[in-house]
Amino acid sequence: MSQFRPCIDLHQGKVKQIVGGSLNDQGADTNYVSPYDAAYYAELYRDNALTGGHVIALGPGNKQEALNALAAWPQGLQFGGGVNNENAAEFLEAGASQVIVTSYLFEGGQLSSDRLEAIKRETGVERLVLDLSCRRTESGWNIATDRWQTVTDTLIDQQTLVELAGHCSEFLIHAADVEGLQAGIDQDLVTLLGDIATIPVTYAGGARSIDDLALVNQLSNGKVDLTIGSALDIFGGSGITLDECIKWNRR
Repeated sequence: MSQFRPCIDLHQGKVKQIVGGSLNDQGADTNYVSPYDAAYYAELYRDNALTGGHVIALGPGNKQEALNALAAWPQGLQFGGGVNNENAAEFLEAGASQVIVTSYLFEGGQLSSDRLEAIKRETGVERLVLDLSCRRTESGWNIATDRWQTVTDTLIDQQTLVELAGHCSEFLIHAADVEGLQAGIDQDLVTLLGDIATIPVTYAGGARSIDDLALVNQLSNGKVDLTIGSALDIFGGSGITLDECIKWNRR
C-alpha cells in the first residue's frame, strides 16, 4: 500500500514550502515560511514513526539546518541538495539514512555513468536515492536538474528506470510543474511510475488532500509513495492534517 512520506524543505536557512517551478537564483514563490526549525520537524516525524522522509536543501545557506535535522533523528531521514561524491560521506556520517542525488549526475544535459559510479563508491547502492524530478515535455517527462530549471535529455521511461534501478535503493520524483500548486497530482506520471518501477518510488507534487493518497495508491497499485507538503496543516495548509497521514500509514 502507498505510504505518506514526510518532507523538510529548506530554502535560505528556513523551513519553507515553495512553488517548485518558480525556484531560481533570485528566490522562489513561497507558500509558507515556518516559525520552527528543521530539527523540530525531524523530531515530530520521529515521534510519530514517519519513516522514509527527506530533508532537501534548495540552494545555499541550509547546511547547518540540515545537519541539525539529521542529528535530531539519526538514520530517520534522507538528505538531498548539492550532494556529490565529495560530500556524500559527510551527510551519511551526520545521520542521513541515505543521500539523494540529482544535478551532480548530469554533465551537459546528459546522464554521466562515471559520476554515477563515483557517487556509488562513496555511498553504496543501499544508501543512494536518485532524484529523477522532472518536467512535462512533448516527449513525456524529462528529468530536470539545477533546482528544476535545466531540462535534460533523459526521459522518465521504462528504459531509464530499469537502467538506474540497479544503482540505488529508491527513486524520488518531484513533478516540478505541479509542485507547490496544490492543484492535484500528475495522475499520468503516477500511473506510469506504478507500471514501470521495480524499486521503491516516492512521488511529490500537487497533493492537496487525503484523497490524493488514496488516488496514488489506486493508480500505482500501491507501488508509489506520496510526499505531501504545502497542503499539510503543519506547513500552513488546510487540505490535510498530519494526523490523517499518520492514521493512513497505520492502516
